[in-house]
Amino acid sequence: MILRAALCAALLVASGAVLEAQTSATRFINPPGLARPTGFTHVVVSADRRTAYIAGQVARDSAGAVVGVGDFEAQAEKVFANLRLALASVGASFGDVMKTTTFVTDVKNVAALRQVRERYVDQAHPPANSLIPVPALAQPDLLLEIEAVVDLSGKQ
Repeated sequence: MILRAALCAALLVASGAVLEAQTSATRFINPPGLARPTGFTHVVVSADRRTAYIAGQVARDSAGAVVGVGDFEAQAEKVFANLRLALASVGASFGDVMKTTTFVTDVKNVAALRQVRERYVDQAHPPANSLIPVPALAQPDLLLEIEAVVDLSGKQ
């Protein structure tokens, strides 16, 4: 009887280790609603499940077409909507975003960016942000790209 109990306990420990190993792997997520990526993943969750990294989101619809060609505000709205989809895929919201990096092709659009951003980000507790002017993005019609680092520690 003692041997059987020891064997059962060993199996439980081993199965727990296997379960832990299965759940501690880095997760790679391409959420529905975002354009199919080529050569990257939209959302990567760290093995410890405490941090998510969202790839730079641009103004593409789910089929990959650019939204709002020539219209910075329309593109900004789509970028934030895409960020929202990416966040939802890991059970997070804009309140969980710790850091964003924003790439713009023209700094004259920063005021419009801030107006759109105010509709999504808590202005009392905004995430850290770097704004980087760039001469171009991956496609000439794109005017804005935003990537994010997300705190998932409270989501476990």
